[in-house]
Amino acid sequence: MTQPKLVAFSGSTRQGSYNTAILKAAVNAASEAGAEVDLLDLRDFELPLFNQDIEAGGGLPEAARQLKARFRRADGFILASPEYNSAFSPLLKNTIDWCSRAESDDEAPLAAYAGKCALLLSASPGALGGLRGLYSLRILLQNIQVTVYPEMLSVRSAHQVIGADDNLTDAQWSAKIKNLTEAYVSFAGKLAG
Repeated sequence: MTQPKLVAFSGSTRQGSYNTAILKAAVNAASEAGAEVDLLDLRDFELPLFNQDIEAGGGLPEAARQLKARFRRADGFILASPEYNSAFSPLLKNTIDWCSRAESDDEAPLAAYAGKCALLLSASPGALGGLRGLYSLRILLQNIQVTVYPEMLSVRSAHQVIGADDNLTDAQWSAKIKNLTEAYVSFAGKLAG
């Protein structure tokens, strides 16, 4: 199995984000399973709302170029997304859209995404754990040629299993994230190899 290179990021930049907390647990599990993980904080990449006039006037914003370069080097993604009205976050959509754009006429379509794979996670205080948002995210990623790992994980009642220090306090959820992430790393390694 090839050691996969993964990019991990949360669709939430809020302090104390449940999604960022479970993402960090998955990143630790992926690293322990042998993956090379590039953990991103989208607060470090300020992007305007996607507007083709901005692109036409000066190309991709610098933050989009930096993100896209890191996406291109990766074999896959670990994404944690909050649910916003049964969909994924606007921050995540905007990031994906900017990084889908070609920087030159000879660049292959969807160069940052095509042929890669993704693991999807969510967390919410609600009973479904943000699961509805993952279905719409799954459709988007598949449409941009990303193979989405079949199993997704949604942590329900997240306020009861994530402590004040943003660490999981529930052994069962910790084990579920670890086991799923290890299986995904094996899957990503096979695709990369």
